[in-house]
Amino acid sequence: MKPPAAPRTLPRESATFDAYTLSEIRRAAATGIYDIRGAGAKRKLPHFDDLLFLGASMSRYPLEGYREKCSTEVVLGTRFAKKPIELKIPITIAGMSFGSLSGPAKEALGRGASAMGTSTTTGDGGMTQEERGHSTKLVYQYLPSRYGMNPDDIRKADAIEVVVGQGAKPGGGGMLLGQKISPRVAKMRTLPEGIDQRSACRHPDWTGPDDLEIKIEELREITDWEKPIYVKVGAARPYYDTALAVKAGADVVVVDGMQGGTAATQEVFIENVGIPTLAAVRQAVKALQDLGMHRKVQLIVSGGIRNGADVAKALALGADAVAIGTAALIALGDNDPQWEGEYEKLGTRAGAYDDWHEGRDPAGITTQDPELMKRLDPVLAGRRLANYLAVMTLEAQTIARACGKSHVHNLEPEDLVALTIEAAAMAQVPLAGTDWIPGQTGRF
Repeated sequence: MKPPAAPRTLPRESATFDAYTLSEIRRAAATGIYDIRGAGAKRKLPHFDDLLFLGASMSRYPLEGYREKCSTEVVLGTRFAKKPIELKIPITIAGMSFGSLSGPAKEALGRGASAMGTSTTTGDGGMTQEERGHSTKLVYQYLPSRYGMNPDDIRKADAIEVVVGQGAKPGGGGMLLGQKISPRVAKMRTLPEGIDQRSACRHPDWTGPDDLEIKIEELREITDWEKPIYVKVGAARPYYDTALAVKAGADVVVVDGMQGGTAATQEVFIENVGIPTLAAVRQAVKALQDLGMHRKVQLIVSGGIRNGADVAKALALGADAVAIGTAALIALGDNDPQWEGEYEKLGTRAGAYDDWHEGRDPAGITTQDPELMKRLDPVLAGRRLANYLAVMTLEAQTIARACGKSHVHNLEPEDLVALTIEAAAMAQVPLAGTDWIPGQTGRF
């Protein structure tokens, strides 16, 4: 009689070499090319979900939602600009270029933002008629590439954003591959049609904060000191970067966390460079406070903002406004399940599609293909974006009222607790159920 077979252990997938990692090793081995994609970091990171609000009870009084007002307006650029930007809501649209996005998509962003009384931003590649024509408030991005840079367009803008870095790739430049370089894109960027374009990782005419101060002075002179000057940095060393931006003369500082999206860059960059948005906010605020410039120089936070709770938490930590990019594209209709069949043909699925650099977006948003662009109705898409912005604003107001605040800017760190030690340390708020803030002495 044969002895029974020895029991075998079940196959076990490695946490280090998981299925995705194995597939990426095989792809790299087969092609010898690093992976390029769009969107932002997909790994799980400490984020605003790790914070909770302390609503009013006995020790605080809430506001009645239908009877008592909770304001949301914000003014950006009050430090030096003759004409600061006045927004009705503390949510703006981040810079996304024409070239990366289609003309109808840029128009839709302008329509949606304008309907809610907020601003949109040009992105790399210059200003389009669609965007300027449908944006009541438009921020002009001044990037290292200088693609499409035009002093006349700068004067037409309502503010200027000097881009030093981006959350998805601080220290690196972006890409716009040849399949998206249409004749119009090529003409705007003064570059050959159908040829891959790489944006520079640093500005060609200055190398540090002292030079940036001179550049900001030039931009002020071009615009007769009317336009607010923003400085945007990718979150890496936000305390020092914010302080240096203030020293250089910025009216507004934009800090973009690593959850921020990009049209196309190396995946290894997206997932391994920079710090999470949550980790960046308090450091940027601390720099402003140490300089006596908090609320005098406004702070915009971006990178992974999804809903009104995220907005309220960013404001409570000290930001004046937030900016959304990826979420705005989803509101327009990107990655929508109605195109599931076509996403499957591209080897992906709705919700996971990130090959924006290929120019084959079935939704007609991240493409320059004339037939695909026809699928996006900018009027309808703009209405969808406006609806989304309205909901985010109402959600932020709901939370502010629950904390007894008559303005969303009255939210403060005292209204927050953290669910994890990491989030408590990053946000500098107590761990829930305790008065302990990690890293602070004398706390238990």
